[in-house]
Amino acid sequence: MANKFTLGDKLPNMVDAIVHSYEKDARTRHIGCEFLPAPAEVNELIRLSLELLFPGFLGRQDLTTFNVPFHVGELLPRIATLLNRQVEKCLCYQQVQVEGKPRDDDGCCCKAEETTIAVLERFVHLREVLADDVQAAYDGDPAAVNCDEVILAYPGLLAIAVHRLAHELYHRNVPMLPRMMAEWAHRETGVDIHPGAKIGRSFFIDHGTGVVIGETTEIGENVKVYQGVTLGALSFPKDGRGRVIRGNKRHPTVEDNVTIYANAIILGGDTVLKKGCVIGGSVFVTATVPECATVTITPPALRMKQGSVDCKASEPEAHQGDFQI
Repeated sequence: MANKFTLGDKLPNMVDAIVHSYEKDARTRHIGCEFLPAPAEVNELIRLSLELLFPGFLGRQDLTTFNVPFHVGELLPRIATLLNRQVEKCLCYQQVQVEGKPRDDDGCCCKAEETTIAVLERFVHLREVLADDVQAAYDGDPAAVNCDEVILAYPGLLAIAVHRLAHELYHRNVPMLPRMMAEWAHRETGVDIHPGAKIGRSFFIDHGTGVVIGETTEIGENVKVYQGVTLGALSFPKDGRGRVIRGNKRHPTVEDNVTIYANAIILGGDTVLKKGCVIGGSVFVTATVPECATVTITPPALRMKQGSVDCKASEPEAHQGDFQI
């Protein structure tokens, strides 16, 4: 039988070295401080909130018209407790450790309670908006069997559901927590939506993987986005000391009824995709696109070899009215 492994006399030196590294660099440790949100509780908050938003699909599945009021009555207080505790921690963290102000327990507590109630009262509205998102996914994807499949299996729907909840907190100036929720969705789905992004109804992300939507992005209604799309910043303006200026409009505006195909990159706060335009795959756009225009790239020349004959494939004809950048 193998001997039990032990660090033996090496343990004290290892402990001292690691503790010394904590003391040496404060950027990667949080010791002797309070008010840090708990990732495990944030994850649980997301899970329970999704169960409330999509009853019978996520979480408990034996719901009936008889027992659903009891289920909601049990679920809401659990969500409220988690949400209130994490919001209060985030508000106190911002106040004490970021702004360097004296601790104001009453102020943080009151603001957390107000925020919790306000967000919970928005759940009915969130369900209405998410129902439109589900319908948009079903209508926009011929491979979708029904809306049930969209809710259970589509990563884009999961990403937008968490975003809409996180955006409610971001809109109410809750620090850190919205970003933690957004990053949970990013890890789960491969879709990276900053909680500050404003997104209209009937939004559909097809396939999902690699989509990036920046903080100051504004998206209208009935917009469809494919995998790998980036709605990002063209540049980061800096102040006289070389520090990035935060809060400016850095990301594009996408108006109603726009479709953006796979791997397209649209950058800049002054860039607007006007109503009804279509952005082709793999294009790079940094200028405003007119209403109902189509943006494409020049197709590459393809060569196919059949035996000893080298054949050049004919290029597809350009569509009348195409708008090329």
